[in-house]
Amino acid sequence: MLDAQPDLLQGTLDLLILKTLEPGPLHGWAISKQIQLTSRDLLTVNQGSLYPALYRLEDRGWIRGATSVSAQGRRVRAYHLTGAGRRQLGREVETWRRFASAMQYVLATP
Repeated sequence: MLDAQPDLLQGTLDLLILKTLEPGPLHGWAISKQIQLTSRDLLTVNQGSLYPALYRLEDRGWIRGATSVSAQGRRVRAYHLTGAGRRQLGREVETWRRFASAMQYVLATP
């Protein structure tokens, strides 16, 4: 399993978070688990990388967090995409697709 350290995911952690929040709101731990699940356990995002990224995305206006109390009585902060976040997700997906395409060309060259 690849550990999603900041150097490994620099430039992709934002995309992973935005894409994970596309279907609806999640709290931090659930975002981390969803990334691990959808990557088939190839990526893990540690809390030391996740929360600074969430705060950065919130500062940029791409996500918004709201604190509530869980069924277990714990305070949780759930994040959801804003309109600006959905637009940014589209840009990030397009950028990633262009990058992946370029990498395929490079790797196919003998």
